[in-house]
Parts: sequence; C-alpha cells; structure tokens
Amino acid sequence: MEPAAPAARAADSGRTLSLKGRALALLARREHSRAELQRKLAAHEQSPGQLQAILDELQAKGFINEERVIESVIHRRASKLGAARIRQELQAKGLPSEAMAQALAQLKGTELERAREVWHRKFGEAATEPKEHARQARFLISRGFSAEVVRKIVG
Repeated sequence: MEPAAPAARAADSGRTLSLKGRALALLARREHSRAELQRKLAAHEQSPGQLQAILDELQAKGFINEERVIESVIHRRASKLGAARIRQELQAKGLPSEAMAQALAQLKGTELERAREVWHRKFGEAATEPKEHARQARFLISRGFSAEVVRKIVG
C-alpha cells in the first residue's frame, strides 16, 4: 500500500492543513512561483492579507525563488520544447520578464541541436513527400521551435 500524500493524510485524520502547510506541501512537490502559489492558495485564505504574509515569509526564507523556478522549467522541458513554448510556460507562472529573457537567450544558442534531437526521436528520417514534410514541420513548430530552425531541419 502506498503512503498517502500529506494533504490526504491530513484529511483522513480529521484535520486540515493550514495555509502555510498547503504552501509548503506544494513547494515540496516542485518549485512554484509566487504567482502560482497565490493562484492555487487564494481559495484557502481565511482572512485578507493572510496569504500575502505567508508568501512574504516563505520568500524571505528562500522557499520561493523565481530563479529556481526558471531553472527547473528549463531543466525539465528544454530537451522536448523550443524557446517559444518554454517562454509561454514561464509567462504562465507569472515570472519576471527580465529573468526569463536571460534564460531564454541561453536556450536560443542550443535550439537547433535540441530541435534536431526531438525531430530525430520522432521521425528519424527526412520526409520524401510534401505532405510528410509539412507534418514534420508542424510537429516542430507546435513544440515551440522557431520557423528558421524548422526550415534548417526539415527543409
């Protein structure tokens, strides 16, 4: 039998997690930005300002760190996605655009190699028909690789 998750254990024993406990449980699973935590925990706030105070405390103690969130997303997703899709994910997390721009600039340098690897894993051989050529190009573009990179690989 698998051990229950912290939230499930708390519910089973008749007690509920505090707002801070919920935030820490989310942070224990993966890195979250402040905006993500705010969105996920807003429904559990019992008094105005309580959530902001908890998030301020967690950020001051280093539990919430925007750079770690960016590094985590890039580490998990760079081998599968292009810079455009990664930028989209980072923006959805409410991260500052300056920090995102610096990380994405580094990704641009490796985009051709990463796209070639993704293409090779999926297709393995060059398209011989226009229909297949278009399918391969659509696949890479949907993964967030730039049109220029896609032309170099599929073209």
